[in-house]
This record gives sequence, C-alpha cells and structure tokens, in this order.
Amino acid sequence: MSDLPRKAVTRTAKLAALPLGFAGRATWGLGKRIVGESAELVGRELQQRTADQLFKVLGELKGGAMKFGQALSVFESALPEEVAGPYRAALTKLQEAAPPMPVRTVHGVLAERLGEDWQELFQSFDDKPAAAASIGQVHRAVWHDGREVAVKVQYPGAGEALLSDLNQLSRFARLLGPLVPGMDVKPLITELKDRVSEELDYGLEAQAQRAHAEEFAGDPDVVVPDVVHQCDQVLVTEWMDGVPLSEVIADGTEEQRDRAGQLLARFLFSGPARTGLLHADPHPGNFRLLPGGPDGEDDWRLGVLDFGTVDRLPGGLPSPIGEALRLTLEGEAEAVYEMLCAEGFVKESIELDPDAVLEYLRPIIEPARVEAFTFTRGWMRSQAARIADVRSPAYQLAKQLNLPPAYLLIHRVTLSTIGVLCQLGATVRLRDELEDWLPEFVPGEPGEEEEAAQA
Repeated sequence: MSDLPRKAVTRTAKLAALPLGFAGRATWGLGKRIVGESAELVGRELQQRTADQLFKVLGELKGGAMKFGQALSVFESALPEEVAGPYRAALTKLQEAAPPMPVRTVHGVLAERLGEDWQELFQSFDDKPAAAASIGQVHRAVWHDGREVAVKVQYPGAGEALLSDLNQLSRFARLLGPLVPGMDVKPLITELKDRVSEELDYGLEAQAQRAHAEEFAGDPDVVVPDVVHQCDQVLVTEWMDGVPLSEVIADGTEEQRDRAGQLLARFLFSGPARTGLLHADPHPGNFRLLPGGPDGEDDWRLGVLDFGTVDRLPGGLPSPIGEALRLTLEGEAEAVYEMLCAEGFVKESIELDPDAVLEYLRPIIEPARVEAFTFTRGWMRSQAARIADVRSPAYQLAKQLNLPPAYLLIHRVTLSTIGVLCQLGATVRLRDELEDWLPEFVPGEPGEEEEAAQA
C-alpha cells in the first residue's frame, strides 16, 4: 500500500461511495427477495456485505475514518444480536490493526526526526509493524541500552487526513447513525475533531504517559510502559507483551474476562484521582492482560497503552458525578434534579418532572446498585433500545437533556468503557471502585483532591 492518502479528493471519493454502496446493496437485497430467497438469509448476507465494505474503507483510509470506526467499535454491544454478529469480526480488526505504511516511508520519517544515523540508536529495528492505528503505526525494536521498545511513527499527512475524513463523515452522519441505536453520531464526530490536534502532538502524549507510568510504577494491578524517547512524529516507549483485550473478548476464559473487567473499571475511576488525567481512548486495542498480578503468575494485571487522547482533570473526576450518582441510588429525585440543573444537564428554558428523571436514570445506574453486576450485550442493547424508541418516555426525556461541554469526554469514555465491559461479559464489583475512587460517592468522605490538600 502507498503512503497515507492525503489528497482530499481521493479520500472524499472513497468515503462518499459508502452511502451509495449501502443503497446499492439494499436494491440487491430486494432483488434476491423477489426471486424467492428467505428474508433472514438475504438480511444476513446484506449485513455482512455492508460490514465488509464499511470497515474495509475505514481501515484502508486510516486517519479520521479509522478513528471514527474505532470509536464506533466499542458500541457494538448496543447493536441487536442479529445485526451485531456480521459486524463483530470487522470491528475487532479495526481495534487491533490497519494496513501498514511502506518501509521506505517509515525510514524517511525516522531519518528526518531522529537524524540520518537513526539506526545507531537501536540494536535492532523490525521493519514489519507490530500494530497500526489511526494516525501512526508501531514497530518493535531494541534500544541502544538493550531495552525492548515500541517505536510509534506518525503517518505523514495524518493531520490533514484526519480533519478531511471527519468533515466528510459528518456530512452523512445520519446514514451511519443506525449502526448504534440511541446514539447521536454527529457530536461524536465533532468531539473527535476537537481532539485531533492534541493526538497529533506526541509531546503531549509523552507527558501524559510519563505521568501515568510514574504514578502506577510498582502497582499490583495496572502497568503503564514508560517513555524512552520522544520527538516530533516519533515516540519510543518500553515494549509491553500481553494478551490483547480483543482476544480476551473473542475467546478468553471467564476468569480473564472478570479480571479484565474489574481492572478496566478500576483504571477508569482511579486514573483521574491519581494522575489528574482521564485516559480517553478506551477501545480494546489499547489494553493488554499481563501475568503476575497480586496473587502471582496465575493472576492478571492490566496493561494500558496509547495516551494520545486524555482529558485533563486536575481535581479528579468532578464531585457532582459522585454526589448525583449516590443521590440517584438513594431515590432523592428533587436533589438529583437540582444538581442536574445546577451543572447544566437541564437548560434553564426546560422544566422536567424530577421523578421522571429519576426513573430515566435508574436502569442506567443498575451496575452501581448491586454488589456485583454482570455486563452483557443484552443489557446494553436493552438500554440502547429504551432510549432509541421514539414511543418511549425515556426517548422523549433524553431529547430534553443537555450534555455540558465539560462532561462530554467523561461521558463518552464512561459509555465506551461500559461497551467494552459488555463485550467482555464481565462480572464486576463496580460499587467497590466507586467507593474507593469517585469523589462524593461515599457521603462525608473528602474527594481525593481534598485528601491531598489535607496531607
């Protein structure tokens, strides 16, 4: 494959062909029905063809198209099972890999950024990429001091490609919306655009990764590889083996699934409290299961990769989240409604019934109500269907709620993490993590930032 396609006309043509392809396959499906083939068989084949084309194009284009595909992939749990099946394999491919950049391009970037003698920095360098993502690919190498490292090389022209793709995708967001019932795709694309410049800056990524590596050094549950070297468009970090979470989702044991789910929830809530940063790209390709947890080699730790997208939360997760969650669990409808109004979730021009708001929230927070909750695709689908059904009170109420900008990324990360937990089918003691890490969830206890100030 040639370099990352940068010409807007080339990329736009490929993306613009997607809705035409959807329409063409619908016509093909109608023809098959007319000649007597069963609706079920035709429907299944149609979905498979749609999945193949959609994710083939998104994966080939890399850039914003692939990033959008990865963002969608964590929501596949929300799809009805008869639709989700054909998509699942294609989504998993997007979470882990993409077509590679040519060797000459990789060497060119390394020579430009590390110097013509860049090979002297390494004892060995594998030209075949170990992984590829939306804006760069990773090569396995041995640093000059003997450490195994991951060398992340940014695709030339990635910035222009990202913005071009996301602008084009936003134009037919309605066509892509049905892939995830109950979710408005357009704000997701807008938010991805807002994060582009940040993710392209490997200096910011190195800072965020160093902060996590330092905080979680020696942690029995979470492993973050340290940064070895960083310069424009190249990031060198310690190499980390392990079982990709996508493999655990596909065929992991129940023990692996539950352990991965618990640690994923722990990292989601403990990360902001401990580092002031929220890892904001929780798709399965960014996590690994590593042996050697608290109970020995047969136990598991969670390895975390890719800190290109983070939300900066100096005081940890906002305390109103913990307080509102606790009050909802306690059934305090009026208090919850007042908090939502104060935080901007209900606009001043809108008036809602506090009891109706409480009823809307209760099913969503069920995992926090019980001692241990099993996340399943069925549960995720039921939540999506409840909110997507135009006849339901939940749909009407959801339309009137507002998501303040300060909560947008937190909301997406939480939803994405829940999506991964449902893909895992993990049984998680979520309440334990909330009690340990979420400010104001336990009444009368100071948040993490207050404890630090008092120390």
